[in-house]
Amino acid sequence: MGACEHCFIKNDNEFSTLVFEELEEFTRSKTTLNIKKGENIVTEGHMMNGLYCLKSGKCKLSKLNTNGKSQIVKFLRQGNMLGQRSVLSEEPSGLTITALEDMQVCFIPKTKILDAIKVNPSFSLQLMKNISHQLNEANSSISMMAQKSVKERLADIIIQLERIFGTDSEGFIDVRLTREEIANTIGTATESAIRLLSTFKNEGLLEVKGRRIKIINVESLEHASDGYH
Repeated sequence: MGACEHCFIKNDNEFSTLVFEELEEFTRSKTTLNIKKGENIVTEGHMMNGLYCLKSGKCKLSKLNTNGKSQIVKFLRQGNMLGQRSVLSEEPSGLTITALEDMQVCFIPKTKILDAIKVNPSFSLQLMKNISHQLNEANSSISMMAQKSVKERLADIIIQLERIFGTDSEGFIDVRLTREEIANTIGTATESAIRLLSTFKNEGLLEVKGRRIKIINVESLEHASDGYH
């Protein structure tokens, strides 16, 4: 089991504000979990008894609508944290978090997180900043879903996916999503997502090979996102 105090991942999240002794305490209390692709790390409605640090891999955050359809609201990658809001509010998780590929995550118990909050103001402040940032992201997402067309939303999410995950050695966005997952992200039917991807491909905005997507013309894709068709 790797030591938190020597883990390079801590530089990408709230743990960067912790001192060596606090990180040592996390190392003694944490549990490292191997999550298979398609498995849930957290299930909507369940209480969270600690924080999860994503040591490797990618995941999606989704919410079940009243009609039984899953809406993907966010994607996370290595270095991100999960569960800050639920731990501080003592409320059940509002989202289901599912692995998009095999992952390794570290779980730190709630009691240790609360102990660190009490003695480390920098850690507390960083937690609040990140929760505030997540709230701002959620507001922007709600606005996009309400104001943009499906075509605009698809262009927007493809740009976001490249920003979140980067590209592989061939220039393709470094995450592979099913057409259903893309549709569930932009709030449309799978058939519509397939048709729009083909439109973008035919217009020279994207290269699409199976589940792999490469942005060819980022300027035109940004125009499509902004409604300039």
